[in-house]
Amino acid sequence: MIPIRDDNPTRTLPFVNYLLIALNVAAWLAQFWLMTEVDPRIVLSSFGLVPTRLLNDPAGESFTLLTSMFMHGDWAHIGWNMVFLYIFGDNVEDAVGHGRYLLFYLVCGALAAFAQVFVGPDSTVPMVGASGAISGVLGAYLVLYPRAPITVINPILPLWLLFGPFLAIPAWLVVGEWFLGNLLGGLGSLGMQTGGGVAFFAHLGGFIGGLVLIRPTMIGKNKTQTRRWEGWRPPPRLPRRPRDDSWRDPRPRPGRWE
Repeated sequence: MIPIRDDNPTRTLPFVNYLLIALNVAAWLAQFWLMTEVDPRIVLSSFGLVPTRLLNDPAGESFTLLTSMFMHGDWAHIGWNMVFLYIFGDNVEDAVGHGRYLLFYLVCGALAAFAQVFVGPDSTVPMVGASGAISGVLGAYLVLYPRAPITVINPILPLWLLFGPFLAIPAWLVVGEWFLGNLLGGLGSLGMQTGGGVAFFAHLGGFIGGLVLIRPTMIGKNKTQTRRWEGWRPPPRLPRRPRDDSWRDPRPRPGRWE
């Protein structure tokens, strides 16, 4: 399923999420330019996270935990990652606060890297991408807003006659389908000696990290309300919540995690 947007207005401007998107795009453009001047393998191995090097020289290679989060493999890689970050990240930032969200994002990215290193400690393949950190954001969104309506492209052409080109799907189904795909991909990759591909266990590690860490990250914060999924047709957009927090959607029950 390809998500387009969620119907879950925020109360505050998610400027940290926008900044993360901007940094990822800027880093990719710089990386892309550098790879036209230098052998791409040198660029990826210099700033990507290489499990064997990290384990053999933790102090000297620890910087790659950060640099690898802002590098990508190609245009499709960064494009899909930024779509997911744009759709799901703003609401997590709105729930936990700007500073906590930045820390949460970086910690989930580090946990994702450690998960991949744990599974493949002998790997010499550089790992790059924001997918691990964004997986943590997906885990947090699943906990906070499991019933939020997510608009996706209708994958079944005959159903376009009934519902149109877009469907409204509850967040738990969208994230669940993503998790199942990564779990099956990770299990299928065990024992395979490949020169590259998808770091499935980084995705799973970041996702589990987000599931576990979002509750502690929410300590002292108010639970937020959300519109609930009510059917397959995408609902009309709701306006952005006012900054005075006077916005109320009468359908959700107050004080519940939706």
